[in-house]
Parts: sequence; C-alpha cells; structure tokens
Amino acid sequence: MAFDYRKLRGKIKEIYGVQSAFAVALGISCTSLSNKLNGIVDFSQEEIAKSAELLQIEKKDILDYFFTEKV
Repeated sequence: MAFDYRKLRGKIKEIYGVQSAFAVALGISCTSLSNKLNGIVDFSQEEIAKSAELLQIEKKDILDYFFTEKV
C-alpha cells in the first residue's frame, strides 16, 4: 500500500523550512527521511510519534499526515 505524504511534506516545510533540518531533529539521515517520504521504507511507530510531536500535529490528525492512501 502506498501513502501520499504531500500534506506531511508541507508541514515539514512550514515548520523546518527544509527536509534536512527535520531529518536532524528526528534523528535520522536525510536519505532515510527521503526514502520514507518516497514510500521506499515505512515510518516506524516511534518515528510517527516523534514526528507528530516535532511538527505539532495533534494525535487526531496523524492519520491525515501518515496514512492517506495514494489514489
């Protein structure tokens, strides 16, 4: 199953400006973040929780950012 991370990418840009700054805050490499946002590797539950905290995403909105299926 492929997920659409456009909304997540927008939130990263809004809060951190660039993906590399968010990757550092999340504690992963830029390559790892890119692989996750491109659907090559899945986000772990821990990464989703930390991302939501870093990006000020409310728990009720996590589905919209991390589990919207590509159409």
